[in-house]
Amino acid sequence: MSAARTDFNDRLLSLGLARVAEQAALASASLVGRGDEKAADQAAVNAMREQLNLLDIAGVVVIGEGERDEAPMLYIGEEVGTGSGPGVDIALDPLEGTTLTAKDMPNALTVIAMGPRGSMLHAPDVYMDKLAVGPGLPEGVVDLDMSPRERVEALAKAKDCKPADITVCILERPRHEAMIAEVRETGASIRLITDGDVAGVMHCAESEVTGIDMYMGQGGAPEGVLAAAALKCMGGQIFGRLVFRNDDERGRAAKAGITDLDRVYARDEMVTADVIFAATGVTGGSLLPRIKREPGWVETTTLLMRSKTGSVRRMSYRTPTWPHDEA
Repeated sequence: MSAARTDFNDRLLSLGLARVAEQAALASASLVGRGDEKAADQAAVNAMREQLNLLDIAGVVVIGEGERDEAPMLYIGEEVGTGSGPGVDIALDPLEGTTLTAKDMPNALTVIAMGPRGSMLHAPDVYMDKLAVGPGLPEGVVDLDMSPRERVEALAKAKDCKPADITVCILERPRHEAMIAEVRETGASIRLITDGDVAGVMHCAESEVTGIDMYMGQGGAPEGVLAAAALKCMGGQIFGRLVFRNDDERGRAAKAGITDLDRVYARDEMVTADVIFAATGVTGGSLLPRIKREPGWVETTTLLMRSKTGSVRRMSYRTPTWPHDEA
């Protein structure tokens, strides 16, 4: 049923992908600030799966909600689409920032990427040590073997500025306390985020808008692949190395076909072919505005990107809300 990679028509599929992200965001809109993470996530999952199954693709979820025994829908390996179109890999996070949504905090997004079959790293559900910078910099200007101090100093030198002019985005977690202290010793500033590290990485690609120059720290490996797909479209560098805490996690890597547990993956090794990427703002932030609700109408804004052309669209979608939607 799957088609050759050359059949991947990113131009025709891109608008369909935008609709998938939009509908997931709209489904979670009524749960913003309601304090129920699971309900918000489930609403987004249901809507995303429903929309994906309308697309003429033979899709396989390679980055999803978890293993089959953990996730009833959009699990890794699930086949989606009508089955009549090109074979594609799909990486998704129906609601990146479930806690952000429940608490009505910035930067919750619905996120999805699509590429030809076999083009995306099947990252196991483990941590990944990540490092990302934006476009226009020398290749390998920073790397994972550098200390946090060396990274800041190298980036400042490449940008012809002082370390004090650099802003680093880091997830606020106890495991990052030493990293945060070392970055601050350089004079650089840090924007701490509570969740949502796909958005955190994407901020690097538009530093003039977001004020973020670099992302570093450990987060989910699946989100690392999604972030790599975004940067493949926006430009920039990301490096990832899987982190294993026990034999169970090493077993997950083996199941995903990963044998070199210490390998550092660059952006184009995590995503090896041209991709399309869509993200819709749920709670709003530096990248995208929040869903707007007003009497009779609801409006979303979606970032739609194609790596093949480097095109970046920001699309507004306005639709009527009916009385039963307001119940």
